[in-house]
Amino acid sequence: MFMLRVDYPDPRDELAIVKSNPIDTEPTLDKVLTGPDILSLQQIIRQVPVSDHVALYALKLGRSTRPDDPIAPDFVKELVTWGIGPRGVQYLVLAAKARAALNGEYNVTGEHVRRVAALVFRHRVIPSYHAEAQGIDADALVQRLLNEVGEPAPEEYDELTAPAHA
Repeated sequence: MFMLRVDYPDPRDELAIVKSNPIDTEPTLDKVLTGPDILSLQQIIRQVPVSDHVALYALKLGRSTRPDDPIAPDFVKELVTWGIGPRGVQYLVLAAKARAALNGEYNVTGEHVRRVAALVFRHRVIPSYHAEAQGIDADALVQRLLNEVGEPAPEEYDELTAPAHA
């Protein structure tokens, strides 16, 4: 679902790590949650409601990563080889729900979506050779996407929520 980046420690913390002796250390583990607790929390997160506005925003962001999609910005068409699929968009919404719940909020907003987008997208957006040659990675592409792709406008609601014509 996510791709987290963990940087190296700063020099002071790394020195403490180097000076410690892991062989003589007996780790102690304290159980915080049981397996059933975790499953219960997962169900609670899944039940957090998401508005059409937020779902459409997540969909718009996901579709905007696909170079062949008509709504993709020009930079995506030039710099992205492969974009987000439907499962990635689902995970984006699920992560936004979790962020809202962890913040004690009862509704999911576009801000929640923006805050988790890089975690969900960074390993799903595949930069093109042209992007890599310029030193542009997936994180930079996702950030640019968040800067350029806004939340849905009223006319986009009509376009995406209207019944399909036969």
